[in-house]
Parts: sequence; C-alpha cells; structure tokens
Amino acid sequence: MTAAAHKVESKEGLTHEERMALREDVERVRDVLLSDVAANGTRAVAVYACGPADLLEIVRLRRPVENKVVLDRTAFVEPLVLHGTDEQWLVILTNRRAARIFVGPGDALDETDRFVDDVHQQHTQGGWSQLNYQRSVEKEVQDHLANAADLAFKVFKKHNLDRVLIGVPDELHTELKGKLHSYLKQRCVGRIVVDVENASLDDVCNAARPVIEAHVRKCEREALDRLAQGVGTGGRGAAGIAEVLDALNQARVETLLISENFKASGRVDFQAGLLLPEEADQGELVEDIVEPAIEKAIEQSATAMVVRHHDDLVPLGGIGAVLRF
Repeated sequence: MTAAAHKVESKEGLTHEERMALREDVERVRDVLLSDVAANGTRAVAVYACGPADLLEIVRLRRPVENKVVLDRTAFVEPLVLHGTDEQWLVILTNRRAARIFVGPGDALDETDRFVDDVHQQHTQGGWSQLNYQRSVEKEVQDHLANAADLAFKVFKKHNLDRVLIGVPDELHTELKGKLHSYLKQRCVGRIVVDVENASLDDVCNAARPVIEAHVRKCEREALDRLAQGVGTGGRGAAGIAEVLDALNQARVETLLISENFKASGRVDFQAGLLLPEEADQGELVEDIVEPAIEKAIEQSATAMVVRHHDDLVPLGGIGAVLRF
C-alpha cells in the first residue's frame, strides 16, 4: 500500500478534503488486504473504496492480475472484465431420490444444497398390487424431480446464474428437463456424468470443466465468426484499435472482443468524451486505452468478451468489435 499512499500524496489538483478522504480510503483498503480476503481459492482481489460515497466493495477474482493502484472518479473495471467475469453456472445433479445443487464460476463450483426424498424401491412380485405399487413409486419419483427443479429455480434466482448443466441418469433426463423452469431450459448447455449421491466436489468440478470449456470455446468461436464476416464484407465489424475506438465513439458496438492481456496506448478527449488512437492530434495520452474502451462499451450496454481460446484477433490487432449497425 506504500505505492497507493505515495500516489495520493503526489496527485495534483486535489482539494484538502479530497486528499484527506483518499488517505482514509488507503487505510481502509490496507485493512482489507491484511485480512483473510484471499481465502477459498481467490487468486486476486479488486478493492473499490470511496469514503464520501460510503463505498467499500471487494471483488474476488479467480485469475491473478497485475498489482495496480488507480485514482479516478470512475471505477477501474478492466480487471473485472479481463479476469473476473466468467459466467456463473448452476449444476443440477439428481437421481430417483437424491438431488444436489452446485453454483459458481466454471473453475470454482461450490455445493449449496442437497436433499433426499422418501422414494420407495421397486419390486417384482407381479400382479395388480405390483402395478399399483409401481405407479405409487413413479409418482414419488416425479414429485422428487419436481422438488429438484423447484429448488434449482430458487437457487438460480438467488444467485443470478447464467448457464445450467444437468447430471441425471438417462431414463430421467427428459422428465427432469420437462419440469425445469423455462429460464433454466434456455440456459442449459450440456450434461455431465457423475455418481449423484457419492461424487465429491472435485469429481463434479472435473466432470463439468470440459463441458464448460467447450461452451466457452463455442461462444468465442461464434462471436469471432460474426466479427470476421462483418470485417470481410465491410459491414458490421471493426478490427484494430482505431476502428474499434471510432465505433465505440459512435455507440455502434454490440460485442467488444479483446485478446487476453491485450494492451494499447491511446488518447482520451475528456471534454468531447472521445476515445482516440495514440497518433491522434487531440486528447490526453493514456498508457492503456483498453480500460476506457471497456467502460464505454459497458455504458452503451455492449458485451465485453475476452478471447482466451482462439488467436483470430492477433492478425486484427488484438481487438475487434461486432457492430449493431
């Protein structure tokens, strides 16, 4: 935190009240970093502090990031987009009597719920009593699947989850999907195979990981193909820092695509609200134009996607954008 304190003291243009508030913010952030904030698999943290706004927010990241101190009037969101915004997943495991729910980013699921319903075993005595008994058992199984689907939807709403995976025996797959809320059906992207009742957390994570990675690769591929089509036809695609910044200035960006660890210098015309390439003859020079580009994309409700599994952006200058018009 020495660097943060030095930055506060050397920052020009601050009033006495602003400098005092920043000093207090530095101490509050210091207390956070000296706590156990990095527990439970956290690889990095982003801490946002603003005493006058009564703000102290901690965002835990699953990937390491470069140490950086930023003093600004807007939040520094680049590390969240580049490293911490993996989709949040819901994994539903169920058999004929037991159900378990897991949630979290693709590489760090946690089990949140489990239950076992009183479902009788099948038998093979035959006759009318056997038929009635079997119907009773099947009714219990259907009720159990409905309970699992109801719980999954409650967890989905509580955690604001993005995607769904199902782990269920083949004979129950259609029945379970039929009972899921439509929001969950729309977000279901695959299945995993594990022992529902006895699988460990590591077993579930290991089973989910390749399915989740395949989904991420597919989403990146689709976005990159749309970009290539747009760039190739001179239509809804922008490639390279100059074209992308121009599209952002015009609020035309639908999806901002950034190579992992991509950096570029540029200029910001704060008065006009424009982002410009480094060679422009106006604006203030900034070391990294990616951060303000991400902010501008978010402001215009565009999606910011970090491309980690394909190298299509390399010959395009490391950054591209699928355009709305």
